[in-house]
Amino acid sequence: MAHDPDSARLIDPETDPLATYVLEPDDVRSLLDRVVTSPGGSTHTTHAPFTGAPIAAVPLSTPEDVARATTAARRAQRAWARTPLRERAAVLLRVHDLVLAHQSDVLDLIQLENGKSRQSAYEEVADIAIIARHYAHRASAYLAPRRVRGLLPVLTKVDVLRHPVGVVGIIAPWNYPLTLTLGDALPALVAGNAVVLRPDPQTALTALWAAEQLEAAGLPAGVLQVVVGDGSIGSAVIDHVDQVTFTGSTATGRVVAARAGERLIPATLELGGKNPMYVAEDVDVEVAAEGAVRACFANTGQLCMSIERMYVHEAVADEFTEAFVRRTRALRLGPGLDYASDMGSLTSAQQLARVVEHVEDALTHGARVLAGGVHRTDIGPLFYEPTILGDVPPQARAFREETFGPVVALYRVASDDEAVAAMNDTEFGLNASVWTRSTRRGAEIAARVGAGTVNVNEGYVAGWGSTGAPQGGRGQSGLGHRHGPEGIWQTTEQQTVALQRGVHSVLGGPGVGLHRLFDLGAERWTEVYTGLLRAMRTLRQP
Repeated sequence: MAHDPDSARLIDPETDPLATYVLEPDDVRSLLDRVVTSPGGSTHTTHAPFTGAPIAAVPLSTPEDVARATTAARRAQRAWARTPLRERAAVLLRVHDLVLAHQSDVLDLIQLENGKSRQSAYEEVADIAIIARHYAHRASAYLAPRRVRGLLPVLTKVDVLRHPVGVVGIIAPWNYPLTLTLGDALPALVAGNAVVLRPDPQTALTALWAAEQLEAAGLPAGVLQVVVGDGSIGSAVIDHVDQVTFTGSTATGRVVAARAGERLIPATLELGGKNPMYVAEDVDVEVAAEGAVRACFANTGQLCMSIERMYVHEAVADEFTEAFVRRTRALRLGPGLDYASDMGSLTSAQQLARVVEHVEDALTHGARVLAGGVHRTDIGPLFYEPTILGDVPPQARAFREETFGPVVALYRVASDDEAVAAMNDTEFGLNASVWTRSTRRGAEIAARVGAGTVNVNEGYVAGWGSTGAPQGGRGQSGLGHRHGPEGIWQTTEQQTVALQRGVHSVLGGPGVGLHRLFDLGAERWTEVYTGLLRAMRTLRQP
């Protein structure tokens, strides 16, 4: 693969029409060789969502391969954990530079495997640069020993240390193949862990490209292992690692949590969402409509934080709906490996079927199509127009179930209170959005919404891109957090070291430490320590 952004790209749109292009084995052999697999093992042929054409035969791992990969990772992790933190952080900074310098290659791969538009693909490139830079500069503070007050002031010194858990397992989905592989691996690696990564087979080439960049950045061999396969391989990963990060459906997340619980290992889960947006009556409707388009249809709606429910104040409902529908109908769909298209394809026939089923079911129950609702086979096999539905009743599947596609339902509300009640009427709690001219009002409404992240006057980018802040879900949307200090702490174990001074005097005689109090006898000890507790209360000591 080319690594000079000015050289020939992996796919040249001018000489290789996408409709007929098939990757030659030599184009990706260096990537496929990174999969931990057994000689003569089976393969999975991936297909381009844009066209249905085959991409590559990806080697598949077995459960035995996962065990072997974890053993190798554990062996490499010992030396990696002893590497000074500044050197581990330097690897992340080099990853930052490499991803930006060689972005054309990975943008091609992301589009080819996932089907998203190039603009949506670039969000992943920018996101990795932000994450790499953040943890490179903040890891030392996040991982620093923390001094806490000891039992006896002055005499008891207590530090809380953080150690890497060992081997972190990452089970990544297909919708953000760079962000949800490399983005989760970076904090784990800088903390001193090794990583066993299982990308979705559909987007394995992007994950393998990320592994290649880590090696080029100086990550020692063996610290990152890549295994590829279906759910059984994900289960095998959980069986061997010391912590697992999973991104996917709520149903599968429950299985992951149960399996991790059997082994008593921590699990971080980002799961489904049915994310709401509220548009207040004081907005500039054109600005809010433009933001709504991005929030609903970025990444073809295949985004955990995508907006699928929209509540619009009745005072501006007609005006906003007109602007939103107009902007949605103007979106350009296409398969090009350039920035000419606003929205790409769905990734799989399974996702297309779910989108079609949700729309048709809603129409059967009386919903109206305000925009879209058309399977665009004239563009490609998996293209579906961005769709706005009105009058979606509670009986429709799209009312409560996550569609995970370019479909949003509009509802009218008469007040902030009605909007908040409707937004919270869900089992999910991942992301939400509030639009109002008043930032104070927006903040007050946001605090009442039961979601792990609430963006005011933005759909999802403001919260997600602020990497110092934790990202996680409530309710059926998951457990734990990525980003911020929590994103690196989840891959560490805490250790309390309590050092008791005064056990020995300077001259070697008896000290005045805690053991001397125990020598007083039980009754006298109780009296003395009760007096000490009362004194601490009087002095307002925590």
